[in-house]
Amino acid sequence: MADLIQLLPDHIANQIAAGEVIQRPASAVKELVENAIDSGATAVKLVVKDAGKTLIQVIDNGCGMSELDARICFERHATSKIKEAKDLFAINTMGFRGEALASIAAIAQIEMRTKKASDELGTKIIIEGSEVKLQEACQCAAGTTISIKNLFYNVPARRKFLKSDSVEMNHIYNEFTRIALANCDVFFSLHHNDNEVYHLAAGNLRQRIVGLFGANWNKKLVPIGEETDAIKLTGYIGKPEFAKKRRGDQFFFVNGRFIKSGYLHHAVMKAFEDIMPKDTFPLYVIFIEMDPADLDINIHPTKQEIKFADERLVYNYIKVTVLHALGQYSISPTLDFNQETFITRQQEMEAAQNRANKGNAQPAAGTNDTQGFNKEEHPLQQTNLKNWKDLFEGVEAFDPDEDTEPQERPMIIESGWKDEASIDDKEGSFSKQRKKPYQIHNQFIVSQIKSGFLLIDQQAAHERILYEKYMTAFRNGEVGTQKLLFPKTVTFSISDMDIMSEVLPQINQLGFDIQDFGKDSFVIHGAPVDLKSGKEEEVIGQLVEQYKQNIDLYVNVQDNLARSLAKSMAVKRGQELTTTEMQLIIDQLFGCQVPYKSPSGRHCFITYDLEEIIKQFKD
Repeated sequence: MADLIQLLPDHIANQIAAGEVIQRPASAVKELVENAIDSGATAVKLVVKDAGKTLIQVIDNGCGMSELDARICFERHATSKIKEAKDLFAINTMGFRGEALASIAAIAQIEMRTKKASDELGTKIIIEGSEVKLQEACQCAAGTTISIKNLFYNVPARRKFLKSDSVEMNHIYNEFTRIALANCDVFFSLHHNDNEVYHLAAGNLRQRIVGLFGANWNKKLVPIGEETDAIKLTGYIGKPEFAKKRRGDQFFFVNGRFIKSGYLHHAVMKAFEDIMPKDTFPLYVIFIEMDPADLDINIHPTKQEIKFADERLVYNYIKVTVLHALGQYSISPTLDFNQETFITRQQEMEAAQNRANKGNAQPAAGTNDTQGFNKEEHPLQQTNLKNWKDLFEGVEAFDPDEDTEPQERPMIIESGWKDEASIDDKEGSFSKQRKKPYQIHNQFIVSQIKSGFLLIDQQAAHERILYEKYMTAFRNGEVGTQKLLFPKTVTFSISDMDIMSEVLPQINQLGFDIQDFGKDSFVIHGAPVDLKSGKEEEVIGQLVEQYKQNIDLYVNVQDNLARSLAKSMAVKRGQELTTTEMQLIIDQLFGCQVPYKSPSGRHCFITYDLEEIIKQFKD
């Protein structure tokens, strides 16, 4: 039998590696700009066309390369950062694997010009699909200029899955922001389609944050700083009153490298506990400096995950440091006096009862008062009784033998969800409510039906209702617009501006009247008639953020916007509803084509069968 195993050719191996290292244009931007930083550059210019699909160019004034280095740097695992295995545990550079340039060369057309300051001539290299087409001496400035053209030109399947220009640019902005924050002493500029988007002079961290996020952030920042023998923490946190309902402005850097860590994020959120609205996120830019020997960064191709020798130590240092900073600037947590313990409440009520008893006559001999209580109920008993009454208030008695036959023609509800069992509404249980619905924990609606009852998730149900409403609006354009008495201006980050500009026509189809005001602003002239007044700016901000989160679902723009706006405008868990509002949600939910699931896939309701419930109480 012939041998089956063979070594892959280098150009195929490089394309496989490229799939891990270069996932989209932003990945190439990250690798090239980090290489520029590692070269000692004090000025880096990034030029992008068509969101990186046509051109990514990085120009730096770093150390440059010799003729031999310029050629060999495009080979796999060619690196100047490490020489032996032990160097992996003492890494102080951004790159070290030597895979990035080889991966990019395998899937793009590259031109590089580079020169060391001490050399008279530089080197020009042109590579296409890992093949060197040209190498010659040239005149160029000291440093390196590398241009990537037509990314994924020879991997059409990968290119096909790239998103719209605004989405891909958003990823580029994210990578650029992280590198710019980590290197405040370096000048950066970013140009997209011949427009300068960022011009960031070298300076301190506060200046860099303001340059990236806007001048209004200057008054929102609180500095942090702690240093011990094991760890040094520096940076800024945002004041809690400026926290946003969307993520995206949270940054951890370990020895200058951006990382993602849900565990360390939890430490920051614990420090902000009780002083920040629920489901909001503060801005923070936190730098952690540690001995590289206590870290392992070689665990993921993107190098954004990291292992600490003592993760709990880092967690506690971050939490305490943020708490200390908040305390120093008189941003302290407020006490919630409604969260007293049961024991404390009981002691207070007993003390009050004892004081009241002192003014009363002693019980006559022979009276049945062996427990030392008055004939009146103890305050704690009164409280418990009231709690039970409150719990069952509004719940009507249910007679299983009661005639619940409908007196009018039932509504027949059809569903487009083929995998679900059909709803049997012959008895009119859904379409005609004989008992008032009620709410539990301000999260769920209980609706009685003949066979038992429904437990409805109010948020999931309302999201489904709104989603189908907006999808209908896209088809028919039936959403009404309420003009605002005073137009409102909403501002966005540069990355969100691109997304807003792209989806603005579709947003206006949903009942908004929004116009581009230039620079980083839009003006809201009108909003959907069912949007609560004063919520326009908040909903638009949430809409953009939710839209970005839905990008990876591979749905079209209209579907994405309908999902996003439904989630932004739906009633939330914890929101108290009137009986009329609950009944309206029930009626509209079972008028939907797919009443079973929310757009995100959560169950909208669960059915509880009365006979099954009765069995649970039998011996």
